[in-house]
Amino acid sequence: MSLSRRKILAGSGIAASSLALGSVGNAAAHSAVPSQPFVPHDWKSVRAQFLLAPEYAHLSNFFFASNPAPVRQAIAKYRKAFDENPYSFLDDNMFQRDEDMLWRTVCAAAAEYVGGQPHEIALTSSTTMGLALIYNGLRLKPGQEVLTTTHEFYPHHESIRLAVEKWGGSMRKIPLYESSLNFSADRAIARICAAIRPNTRVVGVTWVHSGTGVRLPIAEIAAAIKNLNRHRDEADRILLVVDGVHGFGVVDEDVAKMGCDFFSAGTHKWILGPHGTGIVWAKAENWALLQPTIPSLMARETTDAWRQDRPPAGPTQAAWVSPGGFFAYEHQWATVEAFRFHRQIGRGRIQDRIAELNGQIKEGLARMKHVTLHTPLDAERSAGFVCFDVRGYKPQDVVRIFRDNRVIASSTPYAVPHVRLSAGIVNFPRDVHMALRVVRSLA
Repeated sequence: MSLSRRKILAGSGIAASSLALGSVGNAAAHSAVPSQPFVPHDWKSVRAQFLLAPEYAHLSNFFFASNPAPVRQAIAKYRKAFDENPYSFLDDNMFQRDEDMLWRTVCAAAAEYVGGQPHEIALTSSTTMGLALIYNGLRLKPGQEVLTTTHEFYPHHESIRLAVEKWGGSMRKIPLYESSLNFSADRAIARICAAIRPNTRVVGVTWVHSGTGVRLPIAEIAAAIKNLNRHRDEADRILLVVDGVHGFGVVDEDVAKMGCDFFSAGTHKWILGPHGTGIVWAKAENWALLQPTIPSLMARETTDAWRQDRPPAGPTQAAWVSPGGFFAYEHQWATVEAFRFHRQIGRGRIQDRIAELNGQIKEGLARMKHVTLHTPLDAERSAGFVCFDVRGYKPQDVVRIFRDNRVIASSTPYAVPHVRLSAGIVNFPRDVHMALRVVRSLA
């Protein structure tokens, strides 16, 4: 019996942009304007930018973002422009002068957020697409392996499996902990280093585990791998690939300074961007290691080479890996406003708010004898997830009870599922109290 994607995943101010939007028209966007102006330092004003149904405590916002007003307005304006003159609007902003190509504005906004450079960003539709492009593009030698963990989600494991079958390599999984509640960063790093073999070419990990809520210390793992690489030739250098989606938009850390080699994340989760958007970040020397999988529309060199009947000149660049085909450009280009929304609030303030609310959830659950908490209490070892079990109830049944009581929760889509709550910047302590009250009632 085939498994549907729904079942697999269940529970689980750039100036150029402003000019482009201003010329498009406003009528389609007015219906998305919130009832009060956006005041970034006021959490009530932040919440007012979203159309989330007010009668629910939305504690699964990580899954598929509700977009804030600036993002909705940008989508509406671009969509109206496409409806009015699709050929000219796309041609002017995608295929004419380099300085008018709006995808460059998206790359610049993403680069600013990650602390990198625009030419280091590839645009994708999701974390899954990014991981597939990375692993499928790495030219593994026969016999080389990808070392990963048992804690990865399906798209990461599957991207690796498909790639090693293609290249003639192998895949090996190791656990980083037995007790997620008592997660030790030092022991996890030691396990990774001890498991690396001479034929290990790639280490693939996830920043924040969606099945347990554990947050890995990526910078420390990268430093340990860098130390091991001192004794290796460049062609056999261990590469660190990170599924970063559940730390991206939550943790106040520059991705480009963490030390990983490739970082893939959707921007339609914690970044609050339009649906079907994502990025991959890597430095130029690492992009040069990849073989593009899908023809790109964002690189003049590759299309010029086709017209001139020659191979593309030079090493692979990020733009060459950005998939071609016509995207939902009204979504892709509006991602700029999501990054801008985050910058206006402040990345540090967002991290602190998410940590505060999820800390309240963890502390409340930890006091209940009929609850088994799986997420570390330490905010440095977790992020935006709280995973737990309720004695005598299946996780899916707890999720149903939550919904019956106007709390939106999820269950983790792994072989051993758990109940999962996740508070974000749209939430308040009252949402936490609603959820804890439901769990108490199940004692």
